[in-house]
Amino acid sequence: MIDIKIKRDLWFFENKAYKKGFSNIAGIDEAGRGPLAGPVISAAVILPKAFENNDINDSKKLTKKKREALYSLIYQKAVSIGLGIVDNESIDNINILQASLLSMLYAIKNLKTKPDFLLIDGAHKINADICQSPIIKGDSLSISIASASIIAKVTRDRIMAKYHSKYPLYNFDQNKGYPTKKHKEAIARFGYTPIHRKTFKGVKEHIK
Repeated sequence: MIDIKIKRDLWFFENKAYKKGFSNIAGIDEAGRGPLAGPVISAAVILPKAFENNDINDSKKLTKKKREALYSLIYQKAVSIGLGIVDNESIDNINILQASLLSMLYAIKNLKTKPDFLLIDGAHKINADICQSPIIKGDSLSISIASASIIAKVTRDRIMAKYHSKYPLYNFDQNKGYPTKKHKEAIARFGYTPIHRKTFKGVKEHIK
């Protein structure tokens, strides 16, 4: 049997938009939908057409060391990067889906270069008057979305590491707020912190 490796064309969706006349294409992704604590963070990234890097991929498929290296590279090479942050209290008030979409909108608004086309990870459009295309598993299919996933993931991980200094009993530097066994045990033993999501299973049952 011949092992044929098909090279991923991570510029497919970007090039499709370029052919339609768009010029500033932003990839958008979020980090932090699943955790029990901390914010949800989105990144919007506009890359130059000449940007190439074979290591770019969905941030979840990369090692921490590789993510950190690519994070720095993307910041060096990107045309523009915008971040959007929605805290845990807002997540509890409007639900995690709406909070994620809101963080994406904030990220777009924080771009210094205005995009004319959006490539969004997932199945939902953003409430923005900009042409856009949601792409399921887009962080593995689009170089712009994959770059946004790296920026969002590293940014959020760094924020959670800082929270670990304030709330060391919960090991946020390790679990990043996700519902690990030890994290849930810490909530059961010590209660929840001001950054926990009170509407999430694993937290709300410990609210008196």
